[in-house]
Amino acid sequence: MIERALVAELPARIGQRVTLNGFVAVLRLQKKMQFVVLRDHTGQAQLLHARDEGDDQLGDVLDGLTLESAIRVSGEVVEAAQVKLGGLEVVLDEVEVLSLAETPLPMDEKSGLDTRMNWRFLDLRTPEHRRIFEVQTVLEAAMREVCVDQGFLELHSPKLMGAASESGAEVFKVEYFDTQAYLAQSPQFYKQMAIAAGFEKVFEVGPVFRAEPSFTSRHATEFTGVDAEMAWVESHEDVMRFEEEWLRRSVAAVADRFPDLGVVVPDVPFPRVSMADAREWLQRDTDWRPGPGDKGDLDPAGERGIAELVRQEHGHEWVFLTEFPITARPFYHLRPADRPDVTNSFDLLWKGIEVTTGAQREHRYDVLKRQAAELGMDFESIGFYADIFRFGCPPHGGFGLGLGRLLMVMLGLESIREATFLFRGPNRLTP
Repeated sequence: MIERALVAELPARIGQRVTLNGFVAVLRLQKKMQFVVLRDHTGQAQLLHARDEGDDQLGDVLDGLTLESAIRVSGEVVEAAQVKLGGLEVVLDEVEVLSLAETPLPMDEKSGLDTRMNWRFLDLRTPEHRRIFEVQTVLEAAMREVCVDQGFLELHSPKLMGAASESGAEVFKVEYFDTQAYLAQSPQFYKQMAIAAGFEKVFEVGPVFRAEPSFTSRHATEFTGVDAEMAWVESHEDVMRFEEEWLRRSVAAVADRFPDLGVVVPDVPFPRVSMADAREWLQRDTDWRPGPGDKGDLDPAGERGIAELVRQEHGHEWVFLTEFPITARPFYHLRPADRPDVTNSFDLLWKGIEVTTGAQREHRYDVLKRQAAELGMDFESIGFYADIFRFGCPPHGGFGLGLGRLLMVMLGLESIREATFLFRGPNRLTP
């Protein structure tokens, strides 16, 4: 049997006999001419068979095909200027049906997002949907490369925990032998443990679980988090400087590999706006106003508004919102001595959507204990987390980023569900 060729290789194979494997994307079975469009992971190609008037076994096989069937075909690659798919086609001499698809298909290109999610394996066969994960692969590889270049060690922290990993967020409880465990909301505590161990710079790419009943286009109950933590920082500014360069290089890798996407490689430094200034700016120049339950930060409308103001004034798609009030941040964020009402923390917005939360962490045991008590928490009851700070811990800070949300913004997708291989939300546990 001839070695398999890929659709992308066909322009270099004109005049040669090739074998292709793929799915049936289009069928046009006419009385005299039969046309099939075959799709593999590199593109689509038109296949042609001219029907014989007599015994035509090949034509009969083609007549029995259905859309999305898996087939193996052989034939000669010929130039065909009229064919939009690369100006060539394959004149068939052999067709093997490897797996005949049922008909009708349960979804098509007009199906809604829920139907597409129900039949995700069919949805992902299209080149444009596959490309999301080609971009993800390049982006994630670049993120790792930059971290390794900068001396970071990669961690794989536990996802089963004996205590919740963040305050203020809902957790998934699971049975664990004769006790109860929680699915990790973040590798936060373990990153800090690594800093206390003297690792100095660590990162992790792994699953994160949030039991939040959110039905927005940017939330998921399970997603891939990208986290980093750095020791011996002077402030959260050190973390922001690393992150903006990390993202610049990672986004540049995507822009270089996929120039047709039009991804803009950001200039550094990114604009920085304190939360107090952002709120004042919004209330002065827009109709945004704080809503019920305001904690001193911004809601999604406010984030979109401040991003637009920054774009107009600075011509930049990215902005760091800094110095969040203590009412909007967890107890372990460091509070500067001269401004105890705020934290050395930040959010990073891209095109008006939050993609990162970060901060300098409080590293002093007595201060952490006091700040936990202010929220009604018994710090010592947190167990191993409290112990991290009892025997010397360097000043440190870091951030967490949702990979799917970053892809959603980068590719202009309407929902994080499209940027996730198999989405998990409050009402979706399958497929």
